[in-house]
Amino acid sequence: MKEIVVLSGKGGTGKTSITASLAVLAGSEAVVADCDVDAANMHLLMQPDFALSSEFYSGELAIIDQNACTQCGVCSEKCRFGAIPFINNIFIVNPLSCEGCGYCQKVCPTEAISMKSRKSGYVYISNTKVNSTMVHARLDIGAENSGKLVAKVKNEAKELAKQQNKSFVIVDGSPGIGCPVVSSLSGANYVVLVTEPTVSGLHDLERIYSVIKRFRINAGCIINKFDINPKKTDEIIEFLRKENITHLSNIPFDIRFTKAMTEAKTIVELETLPKYLIKDAWFKIKDELTNN
Repeated sequence: MKEIVVLSGKGGTGKTSITASLAVLAGSEAVVADCDVDAANMHLLMQPDFALSSEFYSGELAIIDQNACTQCGVCSEKCRFGAIPFINNIFIVNPLSCEGCGYCQKVCPTEAISMKSRKSGYVYISNTKVNSTMVHARLDIGAENSGKLVAKVKNEAKELAKQQNKSFVIVDGSPGIGCPVVSSLSGANYVVLVTEPTVSGLHDLERIYSVIKRFRINAGCIINKFDINPKKTDEIIEFLRKENITHLSNIPFDIRFTKAMTEAKTIVELETLPKYLIKDAWFKIKDELTNN
């Protein structure tokens, strides 16, 4: 079983559209994992059935026992996050501001504060429209530890792939270079980078690849909308050559990407040139995994 992670240095490059297209091409060969948990949207294209769901707990939240509270205000005074305001004559904890550090519990003279495990989101295991299994998640508003949720989603997907004897795990990672990205790279066999020919596209491609190199993972790159800026496309291709990154494909700008999304479809479900270019890129990825 091989794990393929699709990443982009910035948002808006078409990463999720490309990942969903690869997932459709792989079909029942793969388990799909949406690890872009801060802004999960791959379910819009894969049409999962949300068959199984479980709560995800991470971090802690302060709880005040109003019966034991003497309203001395020490907790509110000492909280550096301003998470314990005085409202309607009582001190309460604002869950969006509470960082779960537990200091308020330590300074409370009447032991009226306790720390409870915080529900941070949900993890789902679904069947998709192409008869594959998809593991995905939803991080609650203002919740923390998206890196741990990414790890949870990835581990579930890998375990299911082993149980079902699947050839691939295809992971849609978060944009950028933060903790969720590092978490999604752990244990990966291959990285597909999706970029666009803009100044920020090249800059963030260089930045994300500097992270990937530390993991010593082979990588390939798809340049999306390559024809909107030929000069910048040439600069990206030169960067790929210098870094020995496989140039998987140049995908032209095509308004039918938007048409496909409005129909809850991937571009490879329509008869377009991008369909065959992405299909060819998928074959190249499989060849790279076989030969390395």
